[in-house]
Amino acid sequence: MITDAKIDIITLTNGLRIVCKQREGLVSYIGAVLNAGSRDEASDREGLAHFVEHTIFKGTDKRRAWQISSRMETVGGELNAYTSKEETLIYTNAPAGYEDRALELLSDLITSSRFPENEIEREREVVVEEIYSYLDTPSERVFDEFEELAYKGSGLSHNILGTPESVRELRGKDCREFLDKFYVPGNIVIYCVTPIPDDKMIRKVEKYFGSMKPGQDLHRRVTPPPMEFFDETRGSENHQANTIMGARIFGRNDERRFGLFLLNNYLAGPCLNSKLNHELREKRGLVYAVDSSVSLLSDAGLLTIYFGCDPSNVKKCRRLIEKEIDILCQQRLSPQSFEKVKKQYCGQLLATSDHIESRAMSLGKSVLYFGKIHDISTTAERIMEVTAEEMREAAELLSGNLLSTLTLA
Repeated sequence: MITDAKIDIITLTNGLRIVCKQREGLVSYIGAVLNAGSRDEASDREGLAHFVEHTIFKGTDKRRAWQISSRMETVGGELNAYTSKEETLIYTNAPAGYEDRALELLSDLITSSRFPENEIEREREVVVEEIYSYLDTPSERVFDEFEELAYKGSGLSHNILGTPESVRELRGKDCREFLDKFYVPGNIVIYCVTPIPDDKMIRKVEKYFGSMKPGQDLHRRVTPPPMEFFDETRGSENHQANTIMGARIFGRNDERRFGLFLLNNYLAGPCLNSKLNHELREKRGLVYAVDSSVSLLSDAGLLTIYFGCDPSNVKKCRRLIEKEIDILCQQRLSPQSFEKVKKQYCGQLLATSDHIESRAMSLGKSVLYFGKIHDISTTAERIMEVTAEEMREAAELLSGNLLSTLTLA
């Protein structure tokens, strides 16, 4: 497990931040977390952040696409990336001893990508096929369509992938402009979890990233307007109805989030003993899957409950979910039950911390968003301090007309 003890965080003179954690092992995990995502795109460039994440691997001043893709793989490592609404993460893992190779490659991608048009044209169709694949999966599509309604009127409302039409309009110069605007030191955190001493790793990062020009913070993020209540059913040629019930909530810095995390886990977290899994699946056999999730951004968030069922059972499932939320709003859990809820959640935190690559990424994201490390032990301590009243108050965020619904059926 990676803990907060002896984790070094430094800022270079150009504004780039570095977080290092020496850890015994045979693998090094190194990546770049960037404060840039789909909400930072211009309204006529939907899908650009994700498209940049794809095409950044298609050529630099000194490498062709095949040289980039094989650079880490030839030593048994990996190079990959993902994009969200507020971040892009480019990451590597490789056997210990190849830290310079990983850092040099990340630096080359971030500073010297040139987006050759022939590669852009090929990758454009790859992304379009990714969009079509997603559109053919209603259990995933319903989440994005719910967010379109929940964040209507803001840069958070559109799909991260964009549309086939918007992607086909993107050009290499658009990618270059986005990279020059947002891939600047002040928006980047480099994380390193390796067997190498921290001071030595910091010098390595400075070697490859210290010469980057500071750049300017050009974020102009606008908090989305309040969510308007909606209750919609949209046609979908599927045997199963896919439904999202949810509400807008606060952002990631709000202290109420800890009570919300417990509520989310209790309602329909990953464990089979969650309340809604028991009521909808185990007790009545109405659904195959029911899940709740919390998505917190810098200035807004969502708590959503998803279930898939026969179209004839949608209303019944909704009533059962609303009933359970109303019960939680009206009364606190007993002290014994609430202690079990907290212990279960803390146990899950501990179990997930054993995945080293995910924890390494979390280090970088924690520094990017909070400027410090929110480690497992600190989070667990805060969870154990949450009161039953705080969880009850979190349930009130989902009560009454605050709970909107979208069904694809």
